[in-house]
Amino acid sequence: MCGQCVDACLAGAREIVGQEMTVAEVMAEVEKDRIFYDQSGGGVTFSGGEPLMQPEFLLALLDQCRMRGIHTAVDTTCYAEPKVIQDVASKTDMFLCDLKHMDCRLHRQYTGVENSLILDNIRDLAKASTKMLIRVPIVPGFNDDQTNIEMTSRFVKSLQSADRIDILPYNRGGLEKSVRLSADFELMQTEAPNDETLEGIADTFRRHGFKVKIGG
Repeated sequence: MCGQCVDACLAGAREIVGQEMTVAEVMAEVEKDRIFYDQSGGGVTFSGGEPLMQPEFLLALLDQCRMRGIHTAVDTTCYAEPKVIQDVASKTDMFLCDLKHMDCRLHRQYTGVENSLILDNIRDLAKASTKMLIRVPIVPGFNDDQTNIEMTSRFVKSLQSADRIDILPYNRGGLEKSVRLSADFELMQTEAPNDETLEGIADTFRRHGFKVKIGG
């Protein structure tokens, strides 16, 4: 798409969403914040969307970051072929792994895919002693019930390599995008969880021995 139709549309009915960039162009943007990485001990987090959907591009970026001594993290659902996970694990410093729901049926109902591949990939990362942080986005009416929180706690405990869980409060920021992409956006109508709910979930994780951070 050349974008000329966007410029010519007086009604503003067209827009370009996203931007194609080369590895070199992305790294030029990364280098602009190099001083902040050095001062804070931080680095680059590759997120999305789902960064594992473009594995070759991601791997090239991770290589470039490693050559420059820049710490990297990959924020992912872990829904990818095991070889992709293994290849990325060999090049990144840590994974930020999202766990949406432990029930396979409900996971498929609300996300469109089962969670077995996700859970297997997380187990494999743990067995390989890959540094990872488990993050649970809390969506009221979907995964905030006590049963799911207990199941999540037991699963993460079984990994024996994660001592912290971040809980991420749901927000309605994606509602407009959901309306554009699909007519089925019932789940998006839910309200953000209140502080009492979040603290209750955090307390459950703490009772299982985890450090907990609300927000991420």
